[in-house]
Amino acid sequence: MEVKTLIDAIAFAADKHRNQRRKDADASPYTNHPIALAGVLAVEAGIDDIEVLIAAVLHDTIEDTQATREELTERFGKSIASIVAEATDDKTQSKEARRALQIKSARTLSAKAKLVKLADKICNLRDIANHPPADWSVQRKGEYFAWAEMVVAGLRGTHSVLEELFGAAYAQRVAL
Repeated sequence: MEVKTLIDAIAFAADKHRNQRRKDADASPYTNHPIALAGVLAVEAGIDDIEVLIAAVLHDTIEDTQATREELTERFGKSIASIVAEATDDKTQSKEARRALQIKSARTLSAKAKLVKLADKICNLRDIANHPPADWSVQRKGEYFAWAEMVVAGLRGTHSVLEELFGAAYAQRVAL
């Protein structure tokens, strides 16, 4: 696997998320989010595992688009599709059930899926602190931060730099 596969994954994710927007007041393009995950992993945490970076870029494609695990397997291989599937919520379940499952399953994720999950939580906390959803109250932001901390508790021991980055992002809750 090489850089060209990473670029293909970025193009794939951008296409799949092309009509989606983030919940911030500016309605930022959704594709900024998976690119930010890859940036946290590669630039800030020094992770150069190409499978992890590709999975980070693709992490929401099954959950939030019409992409399927089979499609990811065919295009990017079984290993990457598996990492993405581990990071994917089952949208047929209620929000509460999905959140509880993330807390419960965090400890049992593969090492690579844990890296993606940590980067996702870092990026989400940063976004909520710096570009919050327009209709979120201070209480709702605080509840998200508290829930993210419970998920990350199950990921502890995975990568010290990512855990420090999460701690710094979590510390922004006081400014909410």
